[in-house]
Amino acid sequence: MTELLELRAVVEAGPDAVADVLLDVRPGGRSPLAQDGEIDETDTGDEFVLMRGGSRITVTIDRADRSVALQGEWWYRGVTSVEADPRGSQVVHRVFNVAEGNGWAVRFASRGPLRAAPGRFADEVRLLGELLGVKAWVVD
Repeated sequence: MTELLELRAVVEAGPDAVADVLLDVRPGGRSPLAQDGEIDETDTGDEFVLMRGGSRITVTIDRADRSVALQGEWWYRGVTSVEADPRGSQVVHRVFNVAEGNGWAVRFASRGPLRAAPGRFADEVRLLGELLGVKAWVVD
């Protein structure tokens, strides 16, 4: 697994409050990371598979670590976590290449998602701040 990108933001709320919203990622959840799609109704735990547009996204929530991972079928794994910060919390988003074999092709396939990630992350952080009623911003 190779890290391709790391983004950070500050949210002026405690880590538990931020994680409470951020980890609510099931379809219809409060989290800005919540995805549309279908999940098997027997998939009730903190790890589930989301079907969206014919693709499978494996979602793993680690409440003790205050993190959520979304992993696609080939190369993509995005992990978003909440850490303590003197100003409240830091939200950290990391994108990893998890491709086995033919990893060289990831260089081409990842261009669009990696270019879009900073803007998407900024939107998610802004929404997280609005949901919590606090200031939130991306750290350069």
